[in-house]
Amino acid sequence: MGRTSEPVHGVLLLDKPLGSSSSQVLQRARFALGAAKAGHTGSLDPLASGMLPLCFGEATKIAGLILGARKRYRAEIQLGVVTSTDDAEGEVLAECPPSDEVRERSVQELSRFVGRIRQRPPMFSALKQQGVPLYRRARRGETFEVPEREVEVFAIDSIHCEGTRIECEIECGSGTYIRSIARDLGAALGCGAHLAGLRRLWVDPFAGQAMVTLDEVLEQGIGLRHRLLPIAAALSRFDQVRLDAASSARFRQGQGIGGHGALRHADPVVVADERGEIVGLAVVDERGTLRARRVLADIAAAGSDSGHSLPGAAAEPD
Repeated sequence: MGRTSEPVHGVLLLDKPLGSSSSQVLQRARFALGAAKAGHTGSLDPLASGMLPLCFGEATKIAGLILGARKRYRAEIQLGVVTSTDDAEGEVLAECPPSDEVRERSVQELSRFVGRIRQRPPMFSALKQQGVPLYRRARRGETFEVPEREVEVFAIDSIHCEGTRIECEIECGSGTYIRSIARDLGAALGCGAHLAGLRRLWVDPFAGQAMVTLDEVLEQGIGLRHRLLPIAAALSRFDQVRLDAASSARFRQGQGIGGHGALRHADPVVVADERGEIVGLAVVDERGTLRARRVLADIAAAGSDSGHSLPGAAAEPD
């Protein structure tokens, strides 16, 4: 059993199970690990499984950077059935069995969703309008418009068609709804479609990393803390600078650190101390001065039960 209010810091790559919300599994994992502070990096629907990075302690301060990362999914699309939620959870609104010709066109139509595209998020989504999640308004039966937005799809491949089902893998940027791709594919084909199944394969920069199941977390509790990745592992794709002890101390106090004009266009910059431990995130102003954007506590100095030092540039996820 976990213990509460323990200083636990790091990132856990959870293999989220079907049937539970992201918030539910987060709270169960937090209790099992005995962590005082936790957050996830973007929700997976209850009907979706796969990689859900969970952040604990000081790692919650960089959760937004993981949320905005590139992701890859394995999707199963059901042709010929339109639902109210654009997935298998919703009410069936229309059925139109696709012809052989339509099924043959599906691969070609899918390719048109690669690139920077305009997409309308589902009405049943966690996006907010005037502070209210869209799914709440939809459940109340309200009528409203969901504005389109631009998203980026890097690849749709590993496509397999069998009957009225299409399986494929989709690599995309932040904010992309796979449900919307399924819905819009059905509209393009003229038969309708919805997302029948979804698994998130990875989130950048954790491609190829092993995940931990929720059952493992619940069974092993605090004994699984050794599976926490250091905060630096989530920041490996960003530019990094190392400061000496005096400059690190000034940075933690909110003072600017000059002499970094070469990184002026990098955002954010990861700041580490002379030990390679993460001090925080910064931006570089027009004078080449590091300005603190987010400061992390000195975990090593305070002592941490997570068992990790926080290496700097040498910390790679693979």
